[in-house]
Amino acid sequence: MARVLEGRVALVTGASKNIGKGIALEVAASGAVTYLTARTVEDVPGQLASLQRTVAEIEALGGTAIAVACDHTDDAQVEAVFDRIREEQGRLDLVVN
Repeated sequence: MARVLEGRVALVTGASKNIGKGIALEVAASGAVTYLTARTVEDVPGQLASLQRTVAEIEALGGTAIAVACDHTDDAQVEAVFDRIREEQGRLDLVVN
């Protein structure tokens, strides 16, 4: 796949499973530094999905992913995600929610 998002910074919410995970994999494969959110980061035995697993898959494909726990029903947590991205990257180019 062409790395058309090389040098960009992206945020994909709900990236531990289903459509969110698939989008996160494609965005990262396209070259973006990709922040991933879901309510929990850690892998829990017996559960089918986790942000840790998504990060591992992205890194195995040569991409860069950063997992951030965030309950998007809590405005303070959402603000903290955007603050973190601004502090670490200085910008945000793409949001998939």
